[in-house]
Amino acid sequence: MKTLWKGAVSFGLVNIPVAMYVATENKDIKFNYLHKECMSPINYKKFCPKCQREIGSDELVRGYEYQKGTYVVINEEDFARIPLNNTKTIDILDFVELAQVDPIYFDKSYYLEPATGGEKAYTLIVEAMQKTGKIAIARVIIRSKQTLAALRVKEGYLVMETIFYPDEIRSPASLNHGLDTSQLHDNEIKMAVSLIENLSVDFEPGRYEDQYRKALWEMIEAKVAGQEIVAPTAPENRGNVLDLMEALKASVKLAEENRQGAETKPAPQSKGRKKAKTGS
Repeated sequence: MKTLWKGAVSFGLVNIPVAMYVATENKDIKFNYLHKECMSPINYKKFCPKCQREIGSDELVRGYEYQKGTYVVINEEDFARIPLNNTKTIDILDFVELAQVDPIYFDKSYYLEPATGGEKAYTLIVEAMQKTGKIAIARVIIRSKQTLAALRVKEGYLVMETIFYPDEIRSPASLNHGLDTSQLHDNEIKMAVSLIENLSVDFEPGRYEDQYRKALWEMIEAKVAGQEIVAPTAPENRGNVLDLMEALKASVKLAEENRQGAETKPAPQSKGRKKAKTGS
């Protein structure tokens, strides 16, 4: 993996030198636009509609639209005057319970590995965080942008999640949140709870895949190989369910049957059992 950032985690009076790596990747299948007649990729140019000409990067400035059609220009000297201490430090502010942080705050994930000389302090904070069950809330500057972050432990490594500030989270107050709960029947609630319990499992990420991306990639491979594209069989149309209770009962029955089938299915035989590792 390519190193994105090098700095240190500031933990009280302890500085832990670390290197940062992007922990996730976007696997969306990307397409280029081509000219239909000659199949050449289309170039996107910077064009000024007022001057009616293409402009170069050296002619661009950054402007903020403070009212419709009116901009104030911000240049590099303006950015330089902002009092921001651009240190290469992840400053831990507090330790909190992970369950207290709503997932809506999480943005991007990064791995942190100890740099030379920081191995002991790195291992120490990992062990302490595992024993307390806490995560750290920190402040960091990445690419000239100050952001909040959460540090947690995953498989013995420190993972940093950048998180949004509270004023970056939109309020859902204007949205319709359904009926008042007093309009629900007790049996409907019991049936819905039963359905959730029957569909509940331990979270295993490997159970899930991007089915659309998989089908799209198979179609691309078939086209490259010159094969005939065969449309998959359309799923069975179950019709419109008008009665909520009947839908819940049918769903609970189906979930129970699927669970019983999964429990009676023989487990795959393992060729050999690996000895479990101990420690972090």
